[in-house]
Amino acid sequence: MDGIENCTRRAAITWLGENWPDITIPLAVFLFALIATFWLRRLAYDYVDKWAQRVKWQGHKIFREATKTPSTLWALIISAALALAVSSAPSEWENPAGKGLWTLFFFSLTLCGLTLARRFISLYGDRFKAPHPATVLAWNVARIVIIVVAILILLDIWGAPTSPILLVVAVAALVAALAFRDSFPNLLAWFQLNASGQVKVGDYIKLGAGEEGYVAEISWRNTLIRALDESTVLIANSKLVQSTVINYGRPLKKAKEPFRFYTRMHLKELTGLRARNLRELADALKTVPDSVVYYHTHHFLEEHHYLAPEPANDFAPWVSDALGEEVLGERLASIDTFEFTSLEALRERLVSIMEEYLSQGSNLRDAAEGREFHFVKSVSVISPTPFVAHDLREFVEALRKISLGSLYFHIFESRLRLRKGLNDFSAWLENALEEKELADKIARLDPYTYTLEGLRSSLIQLIEKRIK
Repeated sequence: MDGIENCTRRAAITWLGENWPDITIPLAVFLFALIATFWLRRLAYDYVDKWAQRVKWQGHKIFREATKTPSTLWALIISAALALAVSSAPSEWENPAGKGLWTLFFFSLTLCGLTLARRFISLYGDRFKAPHPATVLAWNVARIVIIVVAILILLDIWGAPTSPILLVVAVAALVAALAFRDSFPNLLAWFQLNASGQVKVGDYIKLGAGEEGYVAEISWRNTLIRALDESTVLIANSKLVQSTVINYGRPLKKAKEPFRFYTRMHLKELTGLRARNLRELADALKTVPDSVVYYHTHHFLEEHHYLAPEPANDFAPWVSDALGEEVLGERLASIDTFEFTSLEALRERLVSIMEEYLSQGSNLRDAAEGREFHFVKSVSVISPTPFVAHDLREFVEALRKISLGSLYFHIFESRLRLRKGLNDFSAWLENALEEKELADKIARLDPYTYTLEGLRSSLIQLIEKRIK
């Protein structure tokens, strides 16, 4: 037995001595290729991780998990195939071994591709809130394509004819194209709509053909639009993508009642009354109609809206300039016209200040000839404008376009008309839109510290801030 073992050992050593290049070279190639493929694998993962972090790609974890184990097998298979290619193995078993290795490689690659396709479709389906039928269809199409390509590659590796299979695939593809010739473009358009995010459920859109309304649903085939009259329009996604679309964005809350903008014009009418001194001014002011009080207070403000701060009334400058009573003029100018909710209350305040000054027994002078105070009556003509607002966006757009007369009517005159110390805008915002906070902010604005254009700008800024 010892002799036999010694003979076998000597024979093995002799064979290794004669054939060592045939063993060491393939082994060296295998080890070198294995090290190189693992190094390249690590570089690839590092690059993908950095790239995913830079672009915030959510799929890099799925990619790493799905390819971590198969990539190790791929490295071993590629290294073994390269070692086999440089070996001196007999051709009668080298070719089957090589084909077997590449078969194993593509079989593993196919399984990995199926896993990646399934998980990526699930990831992006959830991200884009895709309906379940669309997700299932995408997965089935991806699975069929991957399996067919893998079968064709494996048949080619083993030298089997692929023409019959290619013919079957072509016929199946033609049948599928005919069967889904309408659905497939709509599915692609659905992916485009979701990826771009330009049209979303809840948006108000208007198509070039005239259809308009709120986007109620976006399915994988059609988009449902609900018009303002509650009728519905079903539009194919492919048609929607190809159309000119105006997207007004997500509509704001609709008011219970629309706000209609009005304006008014004032006609001046001389009353024939005039005052030469403070006593005549106070006595006349007690009896003149409210339209006279209005003209010399509110209408005066509108005529001098370009001044900041705006003068309070006609009486203050006349008393200061024509009568020389600057102290009294300053007291009259300090009256906050905006705090009075009725012309009668404003009249009483003016008269009380004049009577108090007269009671002091000051030596009051008469105005010079030609500088008497002439009482003028205001005749108002109210008319509607074409501007109507149903929500805050329409309201702020109308504010940009209305005349200063319309703005004055709704801010200043409304306080006298409503007799609540509230302007038309605040009343509508609170009652029709339930925007109490915004209504209070507008009500707290002191319009006498702005020009009318400045007041318009402040109103627009407040409302735009609320819309955003």
